Amino acid sequence: MRITRRFLLSGGTLTAAVAAMGGWRLLAGPATAGTAPQAPEKFEVTMSDADWRKKLSAAQYNVLRQEGTERPFSSPLNDEHRKGVFACAGCQLDLFSSNTKFDSGTGWPSFWAPLTNAVGTTQDVTFGMIRTAVHCHRCGGHLGHVFDDGPKPTGLRYCMNGVAMTFRPAAA
Repeated sequence: MRITRRFLLSGGTLTAAVAAMGGWRLLAGPATAGTAPQAPEKFEVTMSDADWRKKLSAAQYNVLRQEGTERPFSSPLNDEHRKGVFACAGCQLDLFSSNTKFDSGTGWPSFWAPLTNAVGTTQDVTFGMIRTAVHCHRCGGHLGHVFDDGPKPTGLRYCMNGVAMTFRPAAA
């Protein structure tokens, strides 16, 4: 078979169409090939979908319950520099101390470590990438992702959606 420019362009068009339709999940295959599927994690705080929709704003619901992502640089929490605690917008569990917040330049609030027993992680294979998704330990709400390009002492960057959190300033 001879590879022509038309063949290459049609392959690129097909790839773009599959990506646009969310087909990367199909192309990525199972997250843990060759292993039995894990039982869903059980959370202390659970609600019906209708109750989550009543409790959360549309943007919060999109991120926390549907694993959406807010636009970069859109959250006021990205520029929050006071001492205090960042908590889950779904269940108010304390997640991150301001002592671990840093400016990653990504447009999302970033931290080098969560509070003890505050978050859980799962493998995310959407968009043709393998990433580690971060969720609230108490309600399971999606918060963002963690990457291994953060500062010392952990070398981690917890890149969180600001809309998925609230901020409580420390008492003066």
